Amino acid sequence: MMSVLKYAGVVICALSVILMTAWGVLAIWYSDLSQVYVRAGLAGLFGLATLLAFAFLPGRLRSLAGFFVVFAGIVTWWLSMPPSNDRDWQPDLATLAWAEIVGDKVTIHNIRNCDYRTETDFTCHYYDKTFDLSKLKGVDFYLVYWGSPSIAHTMMSFDFEGQGNVCFSIETRKQKGQEYSTVKGFFRQYEIIYIVADERDLVRLRTNYREKGKGEDVYLYHLNTTPVFAREVFLSYLREVNSLKARPEWYNALTENCTTSIRKHTMPYNPKARLDWRIIVNGYIDEMLYERGMIDTNLPFAELKKLSYINPRAKAADKDPAFSKLIRVGLPEMKQKQ
Repeated sequence: MMSVLKYAGVVICALSVILMTAWGVLAIWYSDLSQVYVRAGLAGLFGLATLLAFAFLPGRLRSLAGFFVVFAGIVTWWLSMPPSNDRDWQPDLATLAWAEIVGDKVTIHNIRNCDYRTETDFTCHYYDKTFDLSKLKGVDFYLVYWGSPSIAHTMMSFDFEGQGNVCFSIETRKQKGQEYSTVKGFFRQYEIIYIVADERDLVRLRTNYREKGKGEDVYLYHLNTTPVFAREVFLSYLREVNSLKARPEWYNALTENCTTSIRKHTMPYNPKARLDWRIIVNGYIDEMLYERGMIDTNLPFAELKKLSYINPRAKAADKDPAFSKLIRVGLPEMKQKQ
């Protein structure tokens, strides 16, 4: 029995060292060191030194202790990498929104409304708008499939009676010439940005212009919420918007992404909130919302999802000023709780 436990311990320790070494190599490679050869050299040196130490040096416990010291140093250095708001940003990500909150009146500055000709050819416009919190009548949830059916982008939109919708998309803030990489998303390569925009921007970009004009698949669900929930979540978003303008933060593909950040804003006001694997594999998050009664359950889920597909309506509406209203025609209604 002791030999089995000892063998299991050795295997667990070996796997841990392998995973930590792989993480360390990638953390060095995807670091803020400017010279490629320096990053490549240090990453290779760490990986090779680890291999040689455990393969040839006597005293495995001594090698293990040395490895943990070096690894701790890498983690400490990596955590000290500062995020910034001062970079050569892509033009659609260069301007940050911010908000002023006075009683029930909320003025949002720099609401984005890009005029798209193609996905990459556009002119960005921004406007300021004041919303009355007493007019906030509903919250909608967007699920956007851009590749695998298991992974999606999520967005939240807040509906103000007589004042329109304001949409939030939590994304990576990319610099000019920078492309998104899931692997890089784990290693402090992007700051996080809360884009506050007109739905004609954030939604239409995805339904009408992404994928060379074919569009990504976009589903829109009305959330079953209370006025208190809608208000508190909206204000939570705005507090984060203001915070990021003053103090930038890193994006993380696992812990600080479009869906986990939504959970951060909604969890304090949602008694049904609990961990679920579909928060990570978020292509199925609408199934989770359905099971918890957060979206319409009067229809079978498959039928609800079919009706919630908005691409045809979005393509037909295109630049129409009534875009937000037109894409909701035919959607299953979810009355707001009192």
